[in-house]
Amino acid sequence: MRKKKLCALLLVFLPTLPLLSQAPANNQDQIAAHSRLAQQYLSQRRPDLAIPELQALVSLEPRNLDAQANLGVLLFFQGDYGKAEPHLRAALEMQPNLTKIQALLGMAEKRTGDTANARTHLETSFAAVDETKLKVQIGMELVELYTASQDLAKASGVVNTMRQADPANPEVLYAAYRVYSDLSGEAMLSLALAAPDSAQMHQVMAHEEARQGNNAGARLQFQKALEIDPKLPGIHFEMGELLGLSADAKSKAEAETEYKAAIAENALDEKAEAKLADLASRKGDAAQALQYYNTALHLQPDDAEADFGLAKILIAMNQQAKALPILERAVQLEPTNAAAHFRLSTIYREMGRTADSQHEVEEYKRYKLMKEKLEAVFKEMQLHPAGLPTDDQEGK
Repeated sequence: MRKKKLCALLLVFLPTLPLLSQAPANNQDQIAAHSRLAQQYLSQRRPDLAIPELQALVSLEPRNLDAQANLGVLLFFQGDYGKAEPHLRAALEMQPNLTKIQALLGMAEKRTGDTANARTHLETSFAAVDETKLKVQIGMELVELYTASQDLAKASGVVNTMRQADPANPEVLYAAYRVYSDLSGEAMLSLALAAPDSAQMHQVMAHEEARQGNNAGARLQFQKALEIDPKLPGIHFEMGELLGLSADAKSKAEAETEYKAAIAENALDEKAEAKLADLASRKGDAAQALQYYNTALHLQPDDAEADFGLAKILIAMNQQAKALPILERAVQLEPTNAAAHFRLSTIYREMGRTADSQHEVEEYKRYKLMKEKLEAVFKEMQLHPAGLPTDDQEGK
């Protein structure tokens, strides 16, 4: 499968390379004949016929750049990496700026076990190439090399670059998942070895318990962390998040206490301000909710959830004109918020902006369906990700 992908990426440039000759006059006839046939077979996508002609050509004229490059590429796609290497290397020595040839040489070296040179050539070509598909292919090769040598920091850097280049590519996203998971596991193991009974270790264990849906176990670990270090950064907010997931009224009340404790520890904790605003809104305390939301947005103007929460409060107070730009900003910052699209469609409809309202209805349906699919996936995985809001949290 990977060979087919590489072929689609690189074979396309082969017929565009003219087979020019710089040989002595007495070899010109043979060179011309082999060049003509090689070019013909290349244009016909007949590597089996082109390879012998190119081999004859490079034996007559070793400094023929295009013949060396074409032969190296074709041998690579035939799976003969060892024979491809010298031709790719010869072409690169003659013209060092052949980025695709350099990438292919690195891949050939990787497959023949020459990992040191493979890394050098792949790293250089990865930094230079702009073509998205090729950049991703080179990046995936580098990630394999880095993870094999446990160089996860470099693997993470390559993954980040690939995600910027091709953010919706499933192969890239899976590579990111694997690398980030390995980094997480490595950090957790290092922490367990360095400080097995530290507050931070119990904090990590709490996150792992919560991820598996064991909220009682997570709460116990958070409590142990707090006993060791009551001023552990972020611990009160994290405890508040855990308690806020509970259906029990008492636990939700305790969540409010934890968020207030988080602000007492860090007056710039914008997320805690926004969570207190959410709680006040659910209790019907609009004035308190407005105060918390305004504080949160003063601290972090680009908090889409706080914008959405503030807009909901203003709508409830029949201040649609004030809510509209805030809601539009919330949708701009977080386009996947289905409930925000629903609210925005309602305001547009009331204003007589029928086309805009219908567009927002379609966006609402699209992202609502996406959320339902995500919920099904996480349910099957028996995971409870904190970033996926419940209907109650969205509050259409």
